[in-house]
Amino acid sequence: MYRVSRDVFHKLVEDALELIPDLFKSKIANLVFIVEDYPSDSDLERLNLKERYSLLGLYSGVPYTHRNSWYYGVTPDRIILFQRNIEALCNNESELRMKILEVIVHEIAHYFGMNEKEIREAGF
Repeated sequence: MYRVSRDVFHKLVEDALELIPDLFKSKIANLVFIVEDYPSDSDLERLNLKERYSLLGLYSGVPYTHRNSWYYGVTPDRIILFQRNIEALCNNESELRMKILEVIVHEIAHYFGMNEKEIREAGF
């Protein structure tokens, strides 16, 4: 397990977001990135999960592919990264950087409308 402060983790998230290709970044709108230690009870209930230690990230919102003219004035979609669960899988900063990027790419794929099967087939 490789732990860092919340400020350092936020910086690593920002660094990972810089690596997202402009083709995708240019289409991201009304989306916030949040860091929490673990999923909330309501997150677990909504996903029908029993334990909070395996979920690394969560996208919540209206996928880009489902937005149309009615999508206006809504609260931002959210991508939540669960810091302690991600750190638990890493042994050093390099692994932590890669895992954060992997989780962000996975959740951005959900933002663009991909389901779990499609994301896994694409290698994420």
